[in-house]
Amino acid sequence: QVQLVESGGGLVQPGGSLRLSCAVSELTLDYYVMGWFRQAPGMEREGMSCVSNSSRGVAYYAESVKGRFTMSRDNAKNTVYLQMNRLNPDDSAIYYCAAGRGTVQRMCHMGFADYWGQGTQVTVSS
Repeated sequence: QVQLVESGGGLVQPGGSLRLSCAVSELTLDYYVMGWFRQAPGMEREGMSCVSNSSRGVAYYAESVKGRFTMSRDNAKNTVYLQMNRLNPDDSAIYYCAAGRGTVQRMCHMGFADYWGQGTQVTVSS
């Protein structure tokens, strides 16, 4: 059974950093676009970053996190990461990892994924 398990969330002060991890089992990452989404209370889930499975490593970042968040993938470890720097209270949300066939645009802009993790809470507060 395919599982995506996020970890690394928690409480952090404004300006701080966190690194989220998503461990994937029963799935070969080589064939999948991977993405990070977040959902704040009362808001729709939105795509923060998606990375293609190609050697070119096509990546997308939402404007709100561009320059602060960096997504990476380690196919050998079947794990994807989201390094989040200069966090602010607006970044507080549940963060979800996703895997899907298709394109970065289809995943991050349209929210299509084949598999989702259960989410990890990130809270940015002083």
